[in-house]
Amino acid sequence: MLEILEILEAMYPNSKTALRHETPFQLLVATILSAQCTDERVNEITAGLFPAFPTPHDLAQASFEEVAAYVRSAGLWRNKASNLIKTAQILVEQYGGEVPRSREELEKLPGVGRKTANVVLANAFGIPAIAVDTHVFRVANRLGLSSASTPLQTEQQLMEAIPKEKWIDAHHWLIRHGRALCKARKPLCQECPLRFHCRYYLENQKQPD
Repeated sequence: MLEILEILEAMYPNSKTALRHETPFQLLVATILSAQCTDERVNEITAGLFPAFPTPHDLAQASFEEVAAYVRSAGLWRNKASNLIKTAQILVEQYGGEVPRSREELEKLPGVGRKTANVVLANAFGIPAIAVDTHVFRVANRLGLSSASTPLQTEQQLMEAIPKEKWIDAHHWLIRHGRALCKARKPLCQECPLRFHCRYYLENQKQPD
């Protein structure tokens, strides 16, 4: 376990979220948009959206049509436009325009599930959390860091297996590894420094080197 983490850290030093943001509110918006949407596309959208609606107060007063004009290229854009406005209104009305710092409060916001809440906690506030997206789920289970059938089970097992002070970094390492080498359809096992520590490789892929 520790060897895997050490190798991942060496492979992906100084990793952080690819979602561009300057404030917790911007990260919340970007993460809501990221469902079924690439980080690259989200960054393209927020490059226009953030200057147009820089604060929760600005977004809370926007019309659906105004927000939709910026987010149409995102998957599920109608739901996202509506959720962004409703979330901004709640932030203004209930939290003084600030993003709450607890998972329970974050998950009450429209369009915010456990994964989104964990992303915001970890990346906006530095609160230890592991957000399990498709990359984290796939890579963790392939490596043997978890053995789970759901994202929640994967998150719980990772929290038990990984020291708490490394939760945030490990989340980013697993995402980076999933994008770079441990791809969904054709993992690049022969190029992977982790292959001799990897359950998936040892069980299914091992070939003479």
